[in-house]
Amino acid sequence: MKKSLSKRIGKDMSISKHKKRVFLGLLGIAACICVGLFSYALFSEYEEERDVEVVSELSEEEMQAQAPVAPEETVVEPAEEDGVFSGVIATGDTAGNILLEWMDATEVHNFIEACKEVYGLHKIHVGQPFTVKKDASGLVSFEYEIDSHTKLVVNRETGTFIACVVPIEYEITLARATNSISSNLFSSMSAIEERASLAVRLAEIFAWEINFIRDIKEGDSFSVLVEKRFRDGEFKGYGRILAAEFVNNGKVFESYVFKDSFGKDQYYNNEGESLKRAFLKAPLSFTRISSGFSNSRLHPILNIRRAHPAIDYAAPTGTPVKAVGDGMVTFAGSGTGAGNYIQLKHNGGYETMYLHLSRFAKGLKKGMRVSQGQVIGFVGSTGYATGPHLDFRMKKNGQWVNPTTALSPRAEPLNAAKKVQFMAERDVYREFISGKKDLAEYVRPPGLQEVSAR
Repeated sequence: MKKSLSKRIGKDMSISKHKKRVFLGLLGIAACICVGLFSYALFSEYEEERDVEVVSELSEEEMQAQAPVAPEETVVEPAEEDGVFSGVIATGDTAGNILLEWMDATEVHNFIEACKEVYGLHKIHVGQPFTVKKDASGLVSFEYEIDSHTKLVVNRETGTFIACVVPIEYEITLARATNSISSNLFSSMSAIEERASLAVRLAEIFAWEINFIRDIKEGDSFSVLVEKRFRDGEFKGYGRILAAEFVNNGKVFESYVFKDSFGKDQYYNNEGESLKRAFLKAPLSFTRISSGFSNSRLHPILNIRRAHPAIDYAAPTGTPVKAVGDGMVTFAGSGTGAGNYIQLKHNGGYETMYLHLSRFAKGLKKGMRVSQGQVIGFVGSTGYATGPHLDFRMKKNGQWVNPTTALSPRAEPLNAAKKVQFMAERDVYREFISGKKDLAEYVRPPGLQEVSAR
C-alpha cells in the first residue's frame, strides 16, 4: 500500500515538474515576445526620430519639393465684382470639366474647337490661373495665363467664341540692386531683399568673365539695373537687366544690354565688345573646386599617382551640367572609371568631356548638336568616384589643356554704326546705375519682347 502510494506521489510529482517546465517555457516565450515588441517600439521610435533629424537638415524648398503632392480641388472663388470668378488649374483638371460649370456639353465642344487654332486647351498646366466672366445668359469671356507673359482670351460674340493669345500687361518699374559680397552672391542678394533668380541671371551675364565658383571673394561688390514687373501692385518677377557692374578682386566688369543684328538682346562691355565667348568659365554654377588640373595626383581610389587633366567640381547629385560651348555630341555612354560621361566636339579643334554623371539630359544622343549653356546631364558619382562631383576635361588639337586658363575668343563685335548707337544707350544706363539719374525717369521702349519672370 505504501509502495503504491509512493509510486503515485512520485508520478504526480513528475507530472507537476512537467507542468512546471511547460509553464516556464510558455513564460519564456511570452517574455521574448514582450522584449521583441518593446525593442520594436524603441527601434521604430528611433527610426522616426532619425527621419525627423534627416528631414530637419533639408531646406524648406527641398522639403516642399520632396513632399508628396496631394490631389487638389479646383479653386473657384468669386471676385469682389459680381459675375467674375477666378481659379487655379488643379491636379486632374481639364478644360472640359472646368467649363461645364458655366456651359453645357455642346457649348464646351464649340469653345474648345474655337481655341485650337491659337492654343490647344489640352496643354493647360497645374497652378496656372484663369478667370471667367458671366452674365445671365452664361459665359461672356474666359482668360487663361499660358505663362508669365502671354494669356489666352476667349470672348463670346453673338453666340460664337472668338479666341486669341495676347501679351500680359505689366506695370514696369526700374530698380537698382547694390551690395557687397560677405559670403556668397546668393546671400548678398537676399540681404537686400532680392530673389535668388536675380543672382543667377547676374552670374549668367558675367559667366564668360568671372568664375563664380572659384573667383568670388569677400569684399567683391555688384550693382544691377533691372526692370521689375507688377500686376495689381503685386511683384511678378524681373524683366530685362539693362546694366550690371561687378567688382571682382579689385577689377571692374561692366555689362550693358543691346540688340544685336538679329534684334536679340545681348550683353556688351564698356567698349562694345560682346561678353559672350566661345566657352563658359565653368559647366555648372555655385559649387566648389574639389580637385584641380595636375600632371601628378594621388588617385583617391586607386591610390596611385597619375595625371589628372581635369577640374573636379564638387556638387550635389542632380546638379545640372551645361555645355560650355556650342558643339556636337560625339559620345554619351559609360566607361569603367569615368562612369556615365559625355564628350562634345567644338570648333577650333576643341573637345570637352563631362564625367561621373548620374544621368544624361532627356533625348541626348550621339550626333546631336547642343548650344552653349544647354543642360546636357546631371552631377553624380558613377565610375571611380568617392562622392558626387563633375570631372570636367578639355582638349585642343588632341592635347589636354587646363580649362581654367584656356583662352576663349569673344563673339562677333558690333559694327561701326551699331557701336555709336550702343555708346549712347550705355551712357544713359550709366547715369541710372550710378544714381545720377532718377529711376522714375525711365521710359521703357515700346514693343519689347518679355523675358520669363523669375
